[in-house]
Amino acid sequence: MFFSIIIPLYNRPQEIKELLDSLTLQVYTDFEVIIVEDGSTAPAADIVKSYQDRLDVQYYVKPNEGQGFARNYGFARAKGDFFIVFDSDILVPEDYLLQVVNGLKRDNWDAFGGPDAAHESFTPIQKAISYSMTSPFTTGGIRGNKKHVGQFHPRSFNMGISRAVYEQTKGFKLSRRSEDIEFSIRIIESGFRVGLIPEAYVYHKRRANFQQFYKQTNAFGKGRIDIFKLFPKELKPVHALPAVFVLGLVGLLLLVLINVATHGACIVVNSLASMGGLFLTLYTMGLFLHAWTTTKRLDVALLAVVAAYTQLIAYGTGFLTNAWEKIVLKR
Repeated sequence: MFFSIIIPLYNRPQEIKELLDSLTLQVYTDFEVIIVEDGSTAPAADIVKSYQDRLDVQYYVKPNEGQGFARNYGFARAKGDFFIVFDSDILVPEDYLLQVVNGLKRDNWDAFGGPDAAHESFTPIQKAISYSMTSPFTTGGIRGNKKHVGQFHPRSFNMGISRAVYEQTKGFKLSRRSEDIEFSIRIIESGFRVGLIPEAYVYHKRRANFQQFYKQTNAFGKGRIDIFKLFPKELKPVHALPAVFVLGLVGLLLLVLINVATHGACIVVNSLASMGGLFLTLYTMGLFLHAWTTTKRLDVALLAVVAAYTQLIAYGTGFLTNAWEKIVLKR
């Protein structure tokens, strides 16, 4: 089985170096690498060239259109039986492709996805963000998890499709924001077998600071409404939980302000504020203890609380604002 690994790249030369380093260590070597430079102002041509004696690597440059169309550009030039899509900010375990081969033989998937994890070399913030995106205390717990809710939808940081899937679907229709979810839904609706290969994980760096993480997860929340507009049945109650969390925080703040203004005279408001505060305290304590137990790092656990609140607030805010614009105002 021959694989074509497709990697869109935009102004991240150092990241592609680390990813290519990890690909040189693969124990299964029947693959090519196709890097599509999507209009970068900081190109990685020299870095990619330095790997041509160690990898079957091709490098293409095109005008910027977004990662979805950059992947399509790579698909059109790929020689593989299976196409694997990676984000540039990952590292690949040396047995990754071997696990993919074993998983495909076992489950006969036409398209697959794999989970992500935090590498030991990642910064504490990156490890905290990785925890948040895969934690049962946030909606990230449904990503790359054996107990995922409903039909599994591969995500583009770690995603594979057969050549037959590409030839029938013609690749991504959206260039940015939830383009991978739209593509996964379309693959499933076309009748292909789609599932998770839990052993085929990658190390995903995600974002280096909370400001970047907020921006990314806010776009995820907006993207979920975009998907709802295209596929109404794909919106599940779990997708709205961050929005409920945000509304709950706003409601709790209003209750506290009313309580202060009335000097605690309203028993109902006082009781509701106390109950909300207790719930938030218990949630935060549970989140912290689970993160500490999972990561075995006190500093990462503390940062994980910040990461989880950032994720929930950013996603919930994006979800609510785009729902207001696209569904209520119908723009």
